[in-house]
Amino acid sequence: ELSVEEGSLYPALQKLLLKGWVKAASGVSDTGRTVRTYRLTPAGRKQLEIERAEYRRVSAAISAVLDTP
Repeated sequence: ELSVEEGSLYPALQKLLLKGWVKAASGVSDTGRTVRTYRLTPAGRKQLEIERAEYRRVSAAISAVLDTP
């Protein structure tokens, strides 16, 4: 399970905004509350693919070590 605390989430989103990997927009929720939504930019999608490839590489290496008799 993954749990992300509010104190970690917003600083991470701010970093993504500064790098241009996400865009933020204000809106209103179904309950009428003002909310901020975030969407990946084209640069963010490109970075996501880079991060996914790196994760797969590291994950495969770890699996190879764990599966070695």
